[in-house]
Amino acid sequence: MKKGFDNKKYIKIQSEKIKERFKLFDKLYLEIGGKLFDDYHASRVLPGFEPDAKIKMFQELKDDLEIIFCINANDIERNKTRAEFGITYDLEVMRLIDNLKNLGFTINSVIITLYKNQGGVDNFIKKLERHGIKTYIHKPTKGYPSDIDTIVSDEGYGANPYIETTKKLILVNAPGPCSGKLATCLSQLYHEHKKGINSGYAKFETFPVWDLPLKHPVNMAYEAATADLKDVNMIDSFHLEKYNIKAVNYNRDLTVFPILKTILSKITNKDIYHSPTDMGVNTISKCIIDEEIIKEAAKKEIVRRYYQELTNYKSGLVDIDIPNNIKVLMNQLDINSNILETIKPAFEKHKKENKPVVALKLPNNEIITGKESNLLSAPSALIINAIKTLSKIPDNINLLSPNILEPILKLRKENTPLQLQEVMIALSICSVTNPTIENALTYLKDLKNCEAHSSYIITNGDKKSLNNLGIRLTCEPNFHSDNLFYN
Repeated sequence: MKKGFDNKKYIKIQSEKIKERFKLFDKLYLEIGGKLFDDYHASRVLPGFEPDAKIKMFQELKDDLEIIFCINANDIERNKTRAEFGITYDLEVMRLIDNLKNLGFTINSVIITLYKNQGGVDNFIKKLERHGIKTYIHKPTKGYPSDIDTIVSDEGYGANPYIETTKKLILVNAPGPCSGKLATCLSQLYHEHKKGINSGYAKFETFPVWDLPLKHPVNMAYEAATADLKDVNMIDSFHLEKYNIKAVNYNRDLTVFPILKTILSKITNKDIYHSPTDMGVNTISKCIIDEEIIKEAAKKEIVRRYYQELTNYKSGLVDIDIPNNIKVLMNQLDINSNILETIKPAFEKHKKENKPVVALKLPNNEIITGKESNLLSAPSALIINAIKTLSKIPDNINLLSPNILEPILKLRKENTPLQLQEVMIALSICSVTNPTIENALTYLKDLKNCEAHSSYIITNGDKKSLNNLGIRLTCEPNFHSDNLFYN
């Protein structure tokens, strides 16, 4: 993979930028926008950016920080899901806590925001507390958003319990957007300024990149990624008026800024920030080393998001305006789906064979396909073809031993093709006694970041297995069959 982004430089200068900001205060509450871990969107649009770059950067500041997690009670109640992993937000919070604790980070607590006595939320709180995780409840802020005097009073932010913290830098993170991070930060500032503590607020958000052009593909890829939230990038009018400098921000931050500025001023008795851009500590643009690579990668990501939302529409998860809005972005950049080289081969193979097909672009740019058979699902056939191609095993050599497959097939309830996970288990067993298969499996790591396109909406089991291999999958908005249960 050609790199367009300097990850090492990013970790260095981003940590320095954050250190500069928390020198202004006795304590800094840093709202984390986007993903702290596993930022695959950033790694796709900025080739060279490592998915865990942000957490590596914070490891350099580990001794000075602790972490608060926020989760919206409504998201728990309706089982909102993080798409990349197929797990609910409450499980994602627990996964993040485990990962961070294993890395030696200090977890302060979990804040349940917009709490209204939801039954499922109480169970989540009990589970956290029985694992020794402190939890706090924040109810809707009285007076928000218009009655500033009530918001900044003991009836507003003061009604929330005070969270005891001991470090200079407090990261406020969440499993997804609209989780109440900002309100948590402001509530803490209210309490601490009453105690005479000079606490401050800042925002660490990767996208949009404030000092790239408004219509830069990287910023437009952010719009595509947040199409379901209806985020729209805009010029920060507050920044332009104050400094005569064009900066990019998005509609939600620009809309809330006048209220936020007034609240911050009332809490701290001073004006620290004059624009939403002022609040940020983003250094992404300074680490781009090849503009053309970045632009191309961002354009491809927009197309991926388009197909993702088309399949979400087909599955009844979003309305048609979501993919249509992304299509508008594609038109503005004059790109079409063929920018992903796997789409056309998958379509042509499917048309020829009249069977479900997945196409994959290998690291050497060769494109291979896998089609469904009575024995194998299309992703299963694809991965077998891929490791055979990479390890130069002749096509007529069968990697799956009938002796291994027979007991697996007997245990299955459905007479359907073997899913990829089942095939991977079978191959792993076969590799114990077959050096050829053992060698072939070593090439699985080479499939990371490879592009793949399916002629149908791949089921969750196969999708998860492909994700685990790091394959960048897109799907046509077609169901595998007319069976409602398996769709």
